[in-house]
Amino acid sequence: MNLRIIYALTGPPGCGKTTATLKISNILKSSNVKIDGMYTEEIRVSGRRVGFRVTRIATGESGVMAHVDFKSSYRVGKYFVDIKTLENIGVAGILNGLNSAEVVIIDEVGPMELYSNSFINAIRRVLLRDAPAILTVHYRASHPIVYDVKKTAGDRLITLNENSRDRIPYDVSKEILETLGKSTS
Repeated sequence: MNLRIIYALTGPPGCGKTTATLKISNILKSSNVKIDGMYTEEIRVSGRRVGFRVTRIATGESGVMAHVDFKSSYRVGKYFVDIKTLENIGVAGILNGLNSAEVVIIDEVGPMELYSNSFINAIRRVLLRDAPAILTVHYRASHPIVYDVKKTAGDRLITLNENSRDRIPYDVSKEILETLGKSTS
């Protein structure tokens, strides 16, 4: 039985990719689906975005992956990227998910994360795995692995918008639960 279902969620900043991903994660967890991977969130101070935090899904371990005050040779806009934090938390979650989770979730495949060869290699492995995965991809990222994610997702490449972002988590979760032979709680 083919369990390989790759969803790729995309859309402009603020369209709800991370929110949708976390809803999917919660729905699947409530049906006892074992999940690992990573998600990223903005860090805001006084309403101003100053960085990004990466969190491992299975453990909740998190760290600052990019910040305006960091010093690093890896930079996206005003943010300096800490590759080591991304790899120790995010990539570790992806690799563990490949080995022991039923579903791998990756939010996001974007310019900051693409500085890491370990991250790129982990994404390649996810795309080849015979198991469900949900990835978010940066709206304008133009990297070979982003094209691979979109191509592998095929008709499961979904552009989120205000009209679809509330429904999509339920549709995605339903198909994954059916594929895994689990019922919704």
